[in-house]
Amino acid sequence: MTTSPHCHKRTTAASLLTHTRNPILLAHALLLHGNGDLSGHPSSSPNDPDPSGPLGGAQGHCHLSGPVAEELGRKWGVEMVEKSYFWTRRRWEQHRRGLQQHLATDTLNGIGGKDVRDEQGYWGDEPGWDGLEYLPQGTVGCVVLDAEGTICVATSTGGLTNKLSGRIGDTPTVGAGFWAESWVERVSRGEEMMAKSPLERIVLGWDEWKGVLVDCLPGLTPGYQGVSDNDASEQEKTSLRRRAVAMSGSGNGDAFLRIAAARTTAAIARYSPHTSLASAFNQVAGPGGKLQNSAGDRWGKTGEGEGGIIGIGLVDGVGEVVYDFNCGGMFRTWVEKGGRERVMVFREEYDSKA
Repeated sequence: MTTSPHCHKRTTAASLLTHTRNPILLAHALLLHGNGDLSGHPSSSPNDPDPSGPLGGAQGHCHLSGPVAEELGRKWGVEMVEKSYFWTRRRWEQHRRGLQQHLATDTLNGIGGKDVRDEQGYWGDEPGWDGLEYLPQGTVGCVVLDAEGTICVATSTGGLTNKLSGRIGDTPTVGAGFWAESWVERVSRGEEMMAKSPLERIVLGWDEWKGVLVDCLPGLTPGYQGVSDNDASEQEKTSLRRRAVAMSGSGNGDAFLRIAAARTTAAIARYSPHTSLASAFNQVAGPGGKLQNSAGDRWGKTGEGEGGIIGIGLVDGVGEVVYDFNCGGMFRTWVEKGGRERVMVFREEYDSKA
């Protein structure tokens, strides 16, 4: 999902994929081709029954799934692989653990007495999981802001282990697992000044200070009477500024879906007066926030409501990295202004001397 300084927004999503090696590249291809279709250069026709044929295209659709999405991907050169490519012993054992089966290190038998690796062409040198090591859930999100003020977000996941077939999670759902939005808002002169540095306030506020000096020391400007601010219109006392946000979520997907977590966070920042993006993140993804409250009395028992959100906020060309979460930790990394690279898992800063 991307939004530009002119508030031009585009989004795509792909789900129920079984052969696409890099689903995020398929989403990117859908974004590019869909944008071309909407720009008056259609590469498709609603009458074309074969999406992989010469007329096949995204037709400007935002979310495609299954075989149709992958046929389009093949046409556009997105790499496809056999299902066995995605197999690892670690994930297989997590699946078995989810089914309350015993972890096995010497065999993967259990389906009619056959070894599914041999039957489906899997390889057997993948290291196993000892049941003690942390097992990541597989969701990866990325938010990017460029020098032109365009802000983008992309999220990809392997899905929920042992879910019902056909279940769609928050990751490919616009407004739940990801969101980007920009708008122009009117702010008062005072709000604009408070957002500046002390030196900028002095320079930008010279006209106001000059009026005070004129009133106190009329000899500075013989024959001139300063104009009172009361004569200025309300329009002249305000200014316009552009804001933008983009964010990606990770956690219990069904909770994100129930509260449209990403869009709700953006809406709080946009429509709640004097609410910072950090505060909006906290209200949704922080401890005691909307995600946690959505679990009700199931909180802390089933994993429901757990998760976090990362994002970037933009105000008048200045970007800010924001994040919050309600669980034990959240892997995150970002690059600050000046090029400093940061990596964190928990809330507290690392002690390099520890």
